[in-house]
Amino acid sequence: MDRARTGQRPAFESIDHVIDALGEQGYLADRSTATVVYLADRLGKPLLIEGPAGVGKTELARAVAAATEAELIRLQCYEGVDEARALYEWNHAKQILRIQAGQGEGWDSTRDDVFSEEFLLSRPLLTAIRRSEPTVLLVDEVDKADIEIEGLLLEVLSDFAVTIPELGTIEATRRPFAVLTSNAARELSEALKRRCLYLHLDFPTPELERKILASRVPELDDRLAEQLVRVVGVLRAMALKKVPSVSETIDWGRTLVALGLDTIDDETVLQTLGVVLKHQSDQLRAAAELRLN
Repeated sequence: MDRARTGQRPAFESIDHVIDALGEQGYLADRSTATVVYLADRLGKPLLIEGPAGVGKTELARAVAAATEAELIRLQCYEGVDEARALYEWNHAKQILRIQAGQGEGWDSTRDDVFSEEFLLSRPLLTAIRRSEPTVLLVDEVDKADIEIEGLLLEVLSDFAVTIPELGTIEATRRPFAVLTSNAARELSEALKRRCLYLHLDFPTPELERKILASRVPELDDRLAEQLVRVVGVLRAMALKKVPSVSETIDWGRTLVALGLDTIDDETVLQTLGVVLKHQSDQLRAAAELRLN
């Protein structure tokens, strides 16, 4: 539902506002990315961001939270994550103590007590729904979770409401800006995709990556940054287990500044390759294909 129809004021006034606000947080968004972020905010729909690891999907959610002065609440998905970890669970140990302390009381009274707010452990999804302040809900790497968790997300993200049998239905008084990320390790259900706006992020162009380096590592010489981006581009074209992410490009730039280097030669690459390649097999392949001694 459009935020205007819910009486909730959108966080961004225009697409240009998105670009400027994210840029102030160090996130350089192109116009297509800014457009989808603007529409997700304006329409009040979840945003599904898909793409390879290390292209800035999670960082985009963080930047939106910072730009809108919102609290970032993160659900990190993994195999085996369940409703108790994602939504809520009851504090069973505390409930048992209450029952023991209330021996002799009627069960109806005890039951109403132990299934009250005092004994409820709120997890990320429920916490985000109940907040009245600006909130960004990040469901990170949803493709790593079991497919059953998608049913829960469908229920929560369709109406931003949660039903707790003992307490009733809890509806969001202020809808969070919801972001789901996926590395495309598995195909997500069509039903979940229909609930969301879709954005595919890939590795930045060399020009954009140089701008990112200039923003994050301003001490890095422009010529050195150009050399660095060129080498990273070559590494990403190799058949590696894990190609360098944008954050690792930034780390490499900071490494060169810390070492006081003014050029990238074979020796420099060989000595600092561990900053961007974290598998020995990748380092050996890169050294061989780059013909490093």
